[in-house]
Amino acid sequence: MKTKLSHWLIAYGLFLIAMGTVGYLSNPEKAATALMSGGTFGALSMLWGWMMSRGIGWSRWAAGATTTLLVIVFAWRASMSWTAYAGGATEKLIPAVLITNGRGFSLVPSPVSATPSHSASTTWGR
Repeated sequence: MKTKLSHWLIAYGLFLIAMGTVGYLSNPEKAATALMSGGTFGALSMLWGWMMSRGIGWSRWAAGATTTLLVIVFAWRASMSWTAYAGGATEKLIPAVLITNGRGFSLVPSPVSATPSHSASTTWGR
């Protein structure tokens, strides 16, 4: 069962890893968590996408829970970073932009997952 969502989650995982790496490289002394969280949640998202492409049904729920958690965390972290930047902490601009982009990209799987897959259109007993 290959779905748009499984492919999207793999791309999303790569995006999270890339953004974590960029965040870390922008400030290696203070942004180690960006690398760890980007790598961890990126790998999880890629795993959910791979499992979905293999037809493992519960992976869709796991991906939804992971993405929902990330949307909430990204919203919180983005507001903190933008507030700090507005308060004069110019070093918070790059994290604020990266986190805001992460949140925006995290919202995309919702409409993608709403599109029916081939397996959803089959009926019982066939």
